Amino acid sequence: MNSTPPRVTVGFDIGGTNIRAGVVDEQGTITDIRVAATPMVASELEDTIVAIVADLRRDHDIAAVGLAVAGFLDPECEVVRFAPHLPWRDAPVRHILSDRLGLPVRLEHDANSAAWGEYRFGAAQGAGIWVFFALGTGIGAALMINGTLFRGAFGTAPEFGHLTVVQGGRECSCGKHGCLERYASGTALVDTAVDLAGTVNAEDSPLYQAILADRDKVSGHMVMEAARLGDPLGAATVENFARWVGEGLAIVQDVLDPAMIIVGGGVSRDADLYLDQAASHMAGKIVGAGHRPLPTVSRAELGADAGMIGVADLARQLEQY
Repeated sequence: MNSTPPRVTVGFDIGGTNIRAGVVDEQGTITDIRVAATPMVASELEDTIVAIVADLRRDHDIAAVGLAVAGFLDPECEVVRFAPHLPWRDAPVRHILSDRLGLPVRLEHDANSAAWGEYRFGAAQGAGIWVFFALGTGIGAALMINGTLFRGAFGTAPEFGHLTVVQGGRECSCGKHGCLERYASGTALVDTAVDLAGTVNAEDSPLYQAILADRDKVSGHMVMEAARLGDPLGAATVENFARWVGEGLAIVQDVLDPAMIIVGGGVSRDADLYLDQAASHMAGKIVGAGHRPLPTVSRAELGADAGMIGVADLARQLEQY
C-alpha cells in the first residue's frame, strides 16, 4: 500500500489587512490554513509568504503556489502593476517568489481567482458566459467565457466598480467621482446610512444613534445587522443599496449579456436582504425589459475561501506541475 501523501497546492488570498493561505486538494477542499498580518513593505510581504510556505511544507507535499491579489496585473500575470492596499508597484512578483520558493507560482487577480473557484467547485460549475460580481470593501468582477477568464487587452477587465453612475458624485479612492462602488459596496453602506440619517426618527433607530455617537465606528456589517433587526434607517439603507446593486447588474447585462451572474464578496453573506430586490430592479432597467431572457442571479457558494481555492486550482494547472 502506498502511504505517500498526495501532492497539494497552496492558495494565498493577499488582502490589505491579512494574508490567508490554504492548502487545497484536487477536490477544492481546504485541508490546512494559515493567517498572518499583511506587511506594508514589499520585501517583508515576500518574506512572510515564503515563511508561510516553509511552515506548510513541514506537513504537506506542495507542488505549486497561487497568489490572489487585489490589484492590477499585466496580461501575462507576471507583474503586480499596482495594488492600492499592498506595497507592490510594477513588481515581478511571480518571478521573485518562484525563485525564492523553488516552486511554480501562479499570480492572479483576486476576483478572477474567486470566479475560477466558483466555476470549478461552486455555484458556476458548467456555466458558459457568466459574470462574477464581488461586493466587498469595493466591487470586484470577473468575466468567464466557456471556461476562459477574459482579461481585456491590457489585463484589467472588467472594472464595473469604477464606472461612473453619478456625475460629480461621491469621491472614490480611484481618483474619480460617482463610481458604482461608492453606492453599491460595503463601505458605501455606511455613507448611505449617513446620508439617509435625517429621514428617520432617531429614537426609533439604534443605527442612527450609533452614527451620532461615532460615525467612524459604524461598519457595513452593522448596517446590515440593523436592517435584519428591523431598524428603520438600516432598512432604508439596504433598500437603497439593493437598487444600486440592481443598477450595476443591469449595466453588466446590457454590456455583456451573460447567462448567469454570481454575487460574491463579503457583503454576499447578507444577500438574503437585498439580492432578490436587486435582481428585480435589474430586470426592469435593462434594455428591452420584459422582452428578453434574464440571467440567473444567485449567491456564490464558496464564500471567503473562493479566492484561495480558485488560485490554488489555477496553480495546479501550471505546466511545470
